[in-house]
Amino acid sequence: MQIGEAFVGSGPDAAHLNVVFGVRDGPLGPAWATALASPTTGHTPFVVVLQPGLAVKPFTLFVSKATITGERHARMTWGPAQAGVAGGVADALADNLIDADWLAIAAVWVDPAASDAGAVYANNRDATLRAFIAGVQGDPDVADVLAARDEPWNPFYQRPGFIRPFGSSA
Repeated sequence: MQIGEAFVGSGPDAAHLNVVFGVRDGPLGPAWATALASPTTGHTPFVVVLQPGLAVKPFTLFVSKATITGERHARMTWGPAQAGVAGGVADALADNLIDADWLAIAAVWVDPAASDAGAVYANNRDATLRAFIAGVQGDPDVADVLAARDEPWNPFYQRPGFIRPFGSSA
């Protein structure tokens, strides 16, 4: 089983994605089935499809990290975000990063304020592929984690006076 994370974009149309992926007969198989069979209000896991009736391979479960708050948020989640995840999974498969017979779970953040379907799609496709790459490579590197331990920040919090490193975005 491998784990990957990626953040792509900025503002409410950004994508923050975590993937867990690996063989079906390991711990991922029961976790995948349990998650699919255990929806909660506002968080209904579903199988990612490239088109209606054409599930992506490896079978990937989409799990929303944000409670669905209304019709627009639902459409952004189930529409462009889900399509972006499907494209990113297919890209990872085409790049031989993952095996079609595995399983994957994508935990996906879609901001309730997201409004640009094209950006939501593109950011989620890119983030999905990047998360698979990170998982395959075993990222992040421990040295990078230790180097950043005194200056954590994210799009929702930045310590006063902290200046983000060049090239970072959020």
